[in-house]
Parts: sequence; structure tokens; C-alpha cells
Amino acid sequence: MSNTTYSNTQSDEKTHVADRRISTETKASVKTSELMAFVVAVVGVLVASQISDEFGAQDAWFYVALLTIGYMVSRGLAKSGSRDPYTDDRS
Repeated sequence: MSNTTYSNTQSDEKTHVADRRISTETKASVKTSELMAFVVAVVGVLVASQISDEFGAQDAWFYVALLTIGYMVSRGLAKSGSRDPYTDDRS
């Protein structure tokens, strides 16, 4: 979604003037504790499936899929309601 305005010059040609971006939508996923918790949980489930005789691969991948769905929902909720300041390093 870009906010764009046009202004007329003396020769009636339209000049493109883009508004400055003030904020990003949310933090990058690698900067969140959600990603670390997700990775630790997935590794824990997969290790537990290798160690335990009663907890098989099919169950492990089912729980990994549930964890992935939960992570995707949490990132979607984070993206829908937060903003980070946008710093443009270009001059």
C-alpha cells in the first residue's frame, strides 16, 4: 500500500511525489522470541521421538505441524497489530 500524490507543474505534466515511509509493519521474524521458542520446541519434539519407543515419527511430525500452524498464527497476529519505526539510511 503506497500513498502517492501527484502535483501539476506549469506545463500540466504530473510529477510523482511519494510520501515518506514512517514505520514498517512489524519486526523481522528472526528478531522475535517466537522464532526461538518455535525452533526449540520443534527440536525437542524430534529428539523426543528419537529417544522414546512409544512416541513415533508420525506423532512427532503431527506435533511439528501443529507447532508450525501456531507459529504462523502468532506471526499473523503480530503483523496485524504492531508497527516498528522505519529508519531509512539512504540520504
